[in-house]
Amino acid sequence: MKSCARRLSAGAVASDLQFRIRTPRPFAAEVLHFSRNCGERRDGIALRLSEERRLRAVGGGAAWERSPEGAEAEKEKVGACSYAIGERTASGGEFHRTAEIERREEGRRRAVEVVVAAAMTVVFGVGNRVLYKLALVPLKHYPFFLAQFATFGYVVVYFSILYLRYHAGIVTDEMLSMPKAPFLAVGLLEALAAATGMAAGAILSGASIPILSQTFLVWQILLSVIFLGRRYRVNQLLGCFLVAIGVIITVASGSGAGNSLKEAGIFWSLLMILSFLFQAADTVLKEVIFLDAARKLKGNSVDLFVVNSFGSAFQALFICLLLPFLSKLWGVPFSQLPNYLKDGAACFLNIGTLSSGCDGAPLLPLLFVIVNMGFNISLLHLLKISSGVVSCLASTFSVPISVYLFTLPLPYLGVASSLPRGFVAGTIVLVMGLLIYAWTSSEGSSDTSPSESNLWS
Repeated sequence: MKSCARRLSAGAVASDLQFRIRTPRPFAAEVLHFSRNCGERRDGIALRLSEERRLRAVGGGAAWERSPEGAEAEKEKVGACSYAIGERTASGGEFHRTAEIERREEGRRRAVEVVVAAAMTVVFGVGNRVLYKLALVPLKHYPFFLAQFATFGYVVVYFSILYLRYHAGIVTDEMLSMPKAPFLAVGLLEALAAATGMAAGAILSGASIPILSQTFLVWQILLSVIFLGRRYRVNQLLGCFLVAIGVIITVASGSGAGNSLKEAGIFWSLLMILSFLFQAADTVLKEVIFLDAARKLKGNSVDLFVVNSFGSAFQALFICLLLPFLSKLWGVPFSQLPNYLKDGAACFLNIGTLSSGCDGAPLLPLLFVIVNMGFNISLLHLLKISSGVVSCLASTFSVPISVYLFTLPLPYLGVASSLPRGFVAGTIVLVMGLLIYAWTSSEGSSDTSPSESNLWS
């Protein structure tokens, strides 16, 4: 700090008064790095004002100057927590390195969470496909009863879990007060998907349905680009394409699926593709619900069972409205529906005179409902922490595993089916597609949505 001293003489005045005038800056402003804890450096700007100024007399005069003692005291107060801007100390660089390490560790933890959730989705997906086939062994004459039992059973179970989670404080009033229009749309889409899928599934062969189901991945990517603003790299699209081709090769080899598609006609194939469009739209809508909830709940995410409970409730409502149409699809006249449901319940419980041929009930149908519920929850959890495309890939990966399990001597199924000729080749193509997609994601190029808009505001 510069100072200027002037000496003024009073001429004949006996006592030569000397005034030493020190002209400091009005206040000392120093730019500092500050830290919440003295041991941890953080970039910031602090303004330190020297509040202690003393009036000193120099030789009978007076001078304003900054007190060295006050400055020293201030320096001691700030201590090791302050340093001038531009001084890149070792501790400051260490903070930046620590922050980078923390970000990488957080990314690894999130990647591990997604991998574990995807693995659980694959396991439940395989169990869902296998147990559905087993559940239809005792209920082979009552598949419509099994579908309706699962639909309305989910409402009771989901709302019971929601009630318990609400009283445990996990579900808040803010979550329950969210707009119900998105959940209404979810229920409508799921009901339409079930109706169109049942109609086409009654005509198409079992081998052709997994092939047509690969259009779900195409719809998923297309709707994510349109409504979520996601952008995919060429390698990611290639990975998804290889996954779909791998499933088609695995299922179609030696099954005559191509001939069955020709025999069924183009209309039923298009209706099944429309069913998967409804399912993809339902998945994207649920992803939008999670994104909007994160904004409306100030960073907190909505609980899974809020989405599942209200979505299932509205689905059951629309299923009731579509019952005349759905019962006709299953070959049950609407006027005979009460007797059909009564006989289906008797077979399900395996009691009475109608229980002949219902061996395996109620264990197998109950196992299917439980595993199917676990599959829906795990799929929704994976959707919540990743994206719709990732959840679709995990669900798709369960197809070849299920095909292989049906070649094993499973109980109640009788003679095991033979393994398709192209099973190994199709599985290799599928795994290659998954690796290509995962490799591009690890580079930070996974689906991103820079401009996601609130569709329900």
